[in-house]
Order: sequence, then structure tokens, then C-alpha cells
Amino acid sequence: MGKKIALSGLVLVVLLGLWVWLFSPQWLEGFNQQRAEDAEVYRTQGLEAGRETDQQGCQDQALTRFDQCQDSNFVCTVNQGVFLKACFETAAATAGFCEGLPEFHDKATEPEKDWAKYNCWDMGIRGEGCRLLLRQRLQLCDALGSSAGSSALNLQN
Repeated sequence: MGKKIALSGLVLVVLLGLWVWLFSPQWLEGFNQQRAEDAEVYRTQGLEAGRETDQQGCQDQALTRFDQCQDSNFVCTVNQGVFLKACFETAAATAGFCEGLPEFHDKATEPEKDWAKYNCWDMGIRGEGCRLLLRQRLQLCDALGSSAGSSALNLQN
């Protein structure tokens, strides 16, 4: 009886491994295709929103949309990150938007982490995604500070 259970378990593991080996590239391709399509939709929405608001409005909209998102934290963060970045590209400047912020670093420092964490808590917004979205504000302000006088903002690498 024990040998039958062990043999059944082994067959199940082999079948599962075979299924993953055969179908995972198709799943990954479909996932990547969906992410690319979503990114284009959220970028378009962000560009349109930015034309009608300022930087603070972009941040507020992205955080509200993130907070109301019913998808996974990962998907909500990525989608709203694309939206926010695009919104910032076309938004009007907000007076004082970059004042009193911690300095941006590629690898977040403790002051940056604390600033984002406490702002998210104060707004009652869950998840690490809120903090990542707020880091985009720090990145924007860093880029604006280092490229003062530039009329076009391009945060893409």
C-alpha cells in the first residue's frame, strides 16, 4: 500500500514537472503580452490626466487608484506607476511640490523610506506600492532639480 502511494506521488510530480516544462513558456509569453498591453493603457490614461491637472493632482490620482485597485499589489503598483510617470510628463507644475522632501537616491535611504512610509500611513493607504509610488515623486523632484530650466521631463533610462 505504501509503495502504491509513493509511486502515485512520483507519477504526479513527474506529470506536474512535464506540464510546467511544456506550458510555462506559453504562460510567460501571455503574461508579458498582457503587461505590455496594460502598460500602454495606463500610460495613455496618465498622459491624458496630466494634461488636465498638476503634479499634486497626478500623485493624488495615482494613489487613489492604487488604493481602490482590486488586483494584486504587484499589478496595482506597476499599473499606477506607469500612470503616474506618464501623468508627471504632461502635468503642470505644483508650487512647493518638491520642497521639504528627502534627497532621492537610487537605493532608498532610511529618510526616504520613513518619509514614504509615514505619508502612506497618514493617508491610510496600504501596501508597499504606495511607498514606491511616492518614490516617483522624489525621483521627479531630483530630475527637476538637476535639470532646472528644462522644459521637457524624461525619466526613462
